[in-house]
Amino acid sequence: MNETLELLLAIGLPTLAALGTAVAVVSRRRRRPPTLPPAERAPETPPADAPPTDAPPTEGLVPPPVTEPDVVVPDTPAELAPELEVPEAVGGRLARLRGRLARSGSPLGARLLAVLSRDHLTEDDWDELEETLLLADVGAGPTGELIDALRTEVRVRGIQDPAAARALLREQLVALVDPSLDRSLATQPVVGDDGEPRPAVVLVVGVNGTGKTTTVGKLARVLVAEGRTVVLGAADTFRAAAADQLETWGSRVGVPTVRSDRDGADPAAVAFDAVRTGRSTGADVVLVDTAGRLQNKAGLMDELGKITRVITREAPLSEVLLVLDATTGQNGMNQARVFAEVAGVTGVVLTKLDGTAKGGIVVAVQRELGLPVKLVGLGEGADDLAPFDVDDFVDGLLGDGTA
Repeated sequence: MNETLELLLAIGLPTLAALGTAVAVVSRRRRRPPTLPPAERAPETPPADAPPTDAPPTEGLVPPPVTEPDVVVPDTPAELAPELEVPEAVGGRLARLRGRLARSGSPLGARLLAVLSRDHLTEDDWDELEETLLLADVGAGPTGELIDALRTEVRVRGIQDPAAARALLREQLVALVDPSLDRSLATQPVVGDDGEPRPAVVLVVGVNGTGKTTTVGKLARVLVAEGRTVVLGAADTFRAAAADQLETWGSRVGVPTVRSDRDGADPAAVAFDAVRTGRSTGADVVLVDTAGRLQNKAGLMDELGKITRVITREAPLSEVLLVLDATTGQNGMNQARVFAEVAGVTGVVLTKLDGTAKGGIVVAVQRELGLPVKLVGLGEGADDLAPFDVDDFVDGLLGDGTA
């Protein structure tokens, strides 16, 4: 038995070893890449430090095409400075005020002229005139004065034709709006107690929704059109969009905006920084926008007083403009009264004046508060803010550009 086992082992082990060697050789041959003929072999790339060799002859060979990289060359530089807008001259805006009011239908002037042009004015006609003026927010006091003046003049002059009625009405409306009020804007730089120049500081106040921030941007365009250098102060820190909006307005005409990097920052600090920036850069005017405030919010009104006190440490206030919506009516009077007490308002900006029957608010504001209307908003265009002119305003209300 042992001899048989030894015989099998002697025969089987060499056989298995031979088979394993054959399998390994076949496996290595299968993994080896096929050998190409010399003509089809790729040229070997010599190492970088190999010595130069004689280059093969290149005669009769066509070089492969050179592939250019995918690079797009722009026709213009990658970054171009934005082109600054040129605001419309102020003189053109004054003419547009009259034209827009005339084209709007001028409901106030049209109704007054329709009644005054009647052959014989009865008490009912005078009552209609009075009602028209009251609905236009002229106010009870000024309305009574105008009716009494018209009654007297109609009786004395014997008004019977539309042209004479219009001339009379124009004369009385001009007197009611009061052309003697100072409507100029104090935007000239001033000299401080130390003899150093200070920019004129214009603080713009008002309630939400009156177009206050837009008015500040448009006023900057008015000043730029007059050749002034301006700095904007975004002191409405409770509404991030307000600072963005103001910055956009300024960038269009090359005016810098001073703003806070965080929402809810101290408005007085931002206003102070804006005035200091205007002083250091030699600007002519600093326009400071403030957050919209309701007249019954005592805390916010106190804050407005703080802004005023802080600004005056750096430069005196030249103007405090109150922005009012011409369509708000008598409610605007209450707003104006409280703002005048807190912020020392020096003038009024009436927005949305184009095409409104509420033009009488001009008279009411001036008569009850002693505040002149200095600027009027005529529409939504960038240059639709114009200095207020009594003659143009009255002619617009009457629907005709000629006296």
